[in-house]
Amino acid sequence: MLQPVRHILDEVKIILASSSPRRSEILHSLGLKFDVIPSKYEENLNPKDFSDYGDFVMKTAYNKVIEVAERVPDNNSLSTVIIGSDTVVSFNGKIYGKPKDKGEAFTFLNELSGKVHTVYTGVVIKSPFEVTQFYTSTDVKMAHLEKDVIEAYIETKEPLDKAGAYGIQGIGGSLIEKVNGDYFTVMGLPVHETCKHLVEVCKRLKQQNELN
Repeated sequence: MLQPVRHILDEVKIILASSSPRRSEILHSLGLKFDVIPSKYEENLNPKDFSDYGDFVMKTAYNKVIEVAERVPDNNSLSTVIIGSDTVVSFNGKIYGKPKDKGEAFTFLNELSGKVHTVYTGVVIKSPFEVTQFYTSTDVKMAHLEKDVIEAYIETKEPLDKAGAYGIQGIGGSLIEKVNGDYFTVMGLPVHETCKHLVEVCKRLKQQNELN
């Protein structure tokens, strides 16, 4: 999908406003060259202040991007595009972010065990001329997990930096029975939607460049 605008992307300075190795892996798989500047934004928004979790993750992603933009020299340059993302897991009206410790990771996995939960990922792409925002959601069915399985998984330490206390692209993938929607939404960066919006951003960057 990105091939028709590859020549534009090659001239763009792309910044990923995240330290997530999963998001870096996804961008690398698309053949993009980018710098990683993790956002220092303190994620303190209250999901109850939003009409739905999609708006919540979009706003969090937006704040991450703006915080990075304020620290990047010449962030209004034509060649700078900043990508930020935020992911949460929700079930039964509750948000499951990254667990604070092993105990909370156990609680999360125990509550999600055998249930269908929803993963929301919000993405923000900031160019010098516009800010593009969107979110996607995916339903995930987790297998029924015995206590010893949960405890053993937690000991791998994989759950401790993952929303919902599991990583679908890693060992945690063995805990998932079914995914109904975009797998990459669960990983933390929906590939198709991100590429679709990047194409539009590139077209508008080209138009603005031709006008200048």
